[in-house]
Amino acid sequence: MAANPLLYLDACAATPPAAAVLEAMAAHQATAWANPSSLHPAGLAAAELLERSRLALAELLGWANAQVVFTSGGTEANNLALFGVCRALVPGRLLLGAIEHPAVAAAAAQLAREGWQLQTVPVNHQGLVDLEALEPLLAPPTRLISIGWANSEVGSVQPLQAIASLCRAAGVLLHSDAVQAVGQIPLHLGQTQVDLLSLSAHKFQGPRGIGALLLKPGLSLQPPSAGGGQEGGLRAGTEPVVLAAGLVAALALRQGQQPALAAAMAALRDRLRQRLGQIPGLQFTGPPQQRLPHHLSLLLQTPEGRPLAGRAAVRALARRGVAVSSGSACSSGRDGPSPSLLALGYGPEQARAGLRLSLGPWITEADLEPLPGLLESVIHELAAAGAP
Repeated sequence: MAANPLLYLDACAATPPAAAVLEAMAAHQATAWANPSSLHPAGLAAAELLERSRLALAELLGWANAQVVFTSGGTEANNLALFGVCRALVPGRLLLGAIEHPAVAAAAAQLAREGWQLQTVPVNHQGLVDLEALEPLLAPPTRLISIGWANSEVGSVQPLQAIASLCRAAGVLLHSDAVQAVGQIPLHLGQTQVDLLSLSAHKFQGPRGIGALLLKPGLSLQPPSAGGGQEGGLRAGTEPVVLAAGLVAALALRQGQQPALAAAMAALRDRLRQRLGQIPGLQFTGPPQQRLPHHLSLLLQTPEGRPLAGRAAVRALARRGVAVSSGSACSSGRDGPSPSLLALGYGPEQARAGLRLSLGPWITEADLEPLPGLLESVIHELAAAGAP
C-alpha cells in the first residue's frame, strides 16, 4: 500500500489540516495553554480565547445567539443532541432519517431501548427525504427529528429549510447532523432555524478531536456525564482551548473561500463524472444536482452488470496510490451491504458495491488524469478474480 497516496480522494472521511490553521494553533498554544477554569492570568487568557472562539463560531454560521458546546467531534455532538433532548423529556416518538450516520442511528437505537418510539423517515432513490411522507409523521407523539443535512455516502443534500418549516409548524424539535455540510455548502442557520446542529472540524481542514453542538437558547438538555460543569454544565472535562480555536480558524478560512471553492469543486467533480461515465458497468448513485459539490458516488460493476465489492476496490486502488472509501468511513470496515444504499432501494449485492470519491482544495485537474484508467484496471482485476 502506498504510504503517500498519489490521489487523496477521501475528504468526506477526513481532510489534511490547512497550514494556516496549524500556524494559528501553534501561536495560540504558546499563550493559551492553561486550564480556562483557573483564575490566574494564564487561565484567564485561555478562557478569553475559548469564549472568543465560541462567539466566532456562532457568528460564522449565522446564528449569533446560539449556545455553543464544544465536543470531541461529530459523534459526541450527535449523542449530546439526542440523549440530551430525549432524556430531558417524557418519552414519545423520535424520527430519524433513513440514511443517518451510525453515530445518530446507534444513539436512537439506545433511546428506543429506553422507551422512545423510533420511526424512520423514508428517502427516495436519490437519497432525498420524502417531504409528503414526513409531514404526517410530525404529529403527536413525535417530539424530536434528526436529519443529516448531507449524506456522506451518496452525497444528497436535504431540503433543510422545508423540513425546518414543517417541524416548526408541528412544534417538533429539529436536530441536524451537519458534519458533512459545514464548510462545503452555504449555511445560514438563523434563516434555516434548526434547533440543534452538530459539526466536526476535521471535515473542513481543521484539527481532529474537536467538534461542536449548536443549540437554540433556552433549550433544556440533560447532561450525559457528570463532572466539573464545563460547557454550561453540558460537557464535563477541561476544554481543549487550542483545538476550539483551530476549529474556528479552519471554518473562517473555508468560509472565506466560498462560494468560489464549491463551484470549482463541483466543476471538477462533474468533469470527472463525465470521464468515469465512459467506463462500462459503472452506475452513479445519489442526486445529480442536489448533492455535495465535492462528492461523487457510484456502484462498481462489471460491464455485464455484476456487482463488485466496494471494499475490495478500495484496497486495490490503495495499492495503486489512490485513497477512496466504500461508504461511510466510520462503518466501511464492516462486511455487509450499506444500510444507506439499501434504504435507497438497491439490492444487497449492489449495496456492497458502493464507492465514494470526495475531493478537496488540494486536488487539481492534472491529479485526476490517471484515475479513470486506474479504476478500469481495478474493475478488470476484481472481475478476473471473481470478487463478489
